[in-house]
Amino acid sequence: MPAALLLGIALIALIAAYILYGGFLARTFNIDGSKTTPAHTKSDGVDYVPAKPPVLMGHHFASIAGAAPIIGPIFAVAFGWIPVFLWIVFGSIFLGGAHDFSSLMASIRHGGKTIGEVIEEHIGKTGKRLFILFAWSVLILIIAVFVNAITAVFKANPSTATASILFIGIAVFFGLAVNKFKLPLLISSIVGVLLLCVCVMIGMQFPILLPEGQADLIWKLVLFAYVFVASVVPVWILLQPRDYLCSFLLYGILIAGGVGIFVANPTVQAPAFSMNTNIGFIFPILFVTVACGAISGFHSLVSSGTTAKQLSSENDAKPVAYGSMLIEGFLAVVALITAITILQSDYISQLAAGGPIGIFSNGIGRFMATIGIPEHAGVTFAALAISAFALTTLDTATRLGRFLLQELLENEEGKNTGVLGSRYFATFVTITAAMVLTFSGKQGELWPLFGASNQLLASVALLAVTVWLAKIQRKNWFVKYPMYFMFSVTLTAFALKVQQYGWGANKNLPLMVISIMLLVLSIILIISAWRSMRGIDSVKGEIE
Repeated sequence: MPAALLLGIALIALIAAYILYGGFLARTFNIDGSKTTPAHTKSDGVDYVPAKPPVLMGHHFASIAGAAPIIGPIFAVAFGWIPVFLWIVFGSIFLGGAHDFSSLMASIRHGGKTIGEVIEEHIGKTGKRLFILFAWSVLILIIAVFVNAITAVFKANPSTATASILFIGIAVFFGLAVNKFKLPLLISSIVGVLLLCVCVMIGMQFPILLPEGQADLIWKLVLFAYVFVASVVPVWILLQPRDYLCSFLLYGILIAGGVGIFVANPTVQAPAFSMNTNIGFIFPILFVTVACGAISGFHSLVSSGTTAKQLSSENDAKPVAYGSMLIEGFLAVVALITAITILQSDYISQLAAGGPIGIFSNGIGRFMATIGIPEHAGVTFAALAISAFALTTLDTATRLGRFLLQELLENEEGKNTGVLGSRYFATFVTITAAMVLTFSGKQGELWPLFGASNQLLASVALLAVTVWLAKIQRKNWFVKYPMYFMFSVTLTAFALKVQQYGWGANKNLPLMVISIMLLVLSIILIISAWRSMRGIDSVKGEIE
């Protein structure tokens, strides 16, 4: 099958979904641009900061994309390209998109509160505390996974490390220019993108070469220091502008890679379908392996944690939340095509040599060469983009971990007081916990646990929205049925993880304990939600 046809089908389906299903979701939530959003009513110059639509779109998309929609589909090719392609397209439209959009709107309609606070209002305070512990644990896994991933990229590509560090300085400059000195966004964006290109060129000329035996430790410590700062400074100084500028890398990869695929039009070489592989049976392993390319619980934390606090108008919700998920689905399809258009023997050898990131970078370089861009430049560009993806996920995850811990430490009036309630203390505890995992020597086993945990978090977020809509007597089938499916997938996957870490060949007591803890927390939340829904009255409410 021609890969260009596959990409064209995905593109048409995603565009149609944005217009039709995205329109349905917007009507269901009574989107109203005249309503004042929490970014305005609670503006504090630190976390609640109204953002222009392109800036917020860039922050949100860059934060949710990360490297997972690239890594997951390439690993999942073992099940055959047909089930992976179908899960990405249908999953991003009907599960991931609905999950992201509804999480954002639930937060907006609750005054910018996080999903944990929505759970407290509709399920109870115990449910909120359980959710916070659950979500915070998942974020710790995310931080540890991506610190390890970025360290590996910086060690393998020292020029990428130089460009990334310079990029952070450019982002601060951009944030000050737009927010402090009120320079036009268009002009600032053009200058910012040009400076980003300069960063890449400087990086290629002056790579940061660290001593071989110390590079791993140094980069990890540098990254933890960076995310501490990124978590506590006002969002408009670093997080918002860095993610916005980073989004241009993502868009560049999608455009150049997509056009390259249509021009080259390679033929699909991978097997079409496989029920059982060395990573497990197609159910449930396929769905948790693809992960963020179809649906991700991390997105609900971004939607209700940072994006809801920056949404200037409700009219921006559809493109920012639903649109970004569909673009991520398109990115996942591009990643899939880089893996299925090479021979099976090449796929296995490249996976062993450079992992999914190596396959993706080489594939993008190969496709970009067909439109006149040197293949080496394309590979380097793809590697830089991936490191940028991972950094946006890393600093956003740290900030979200800080938010959740601050919520957990709130007093009875819902306020944070004293040292224990400060953003500095919450960030320190979050980073310390992630450092313990990062330096545990279990890096290779963190990714599969992260995948299952992340999807289980999505199930819980869908559960929270389902209960909220049920309580106000509004239609909720578009989140309820995805919730049923995702719980069936993730609970089965966790049961298999407990068996694997407890009695399988890869025995690991700490990971078994974490798996059991997350499994028990989710079951308790399900029971609490069921009890809460039993008491729902028949008075029809409005989504206000």
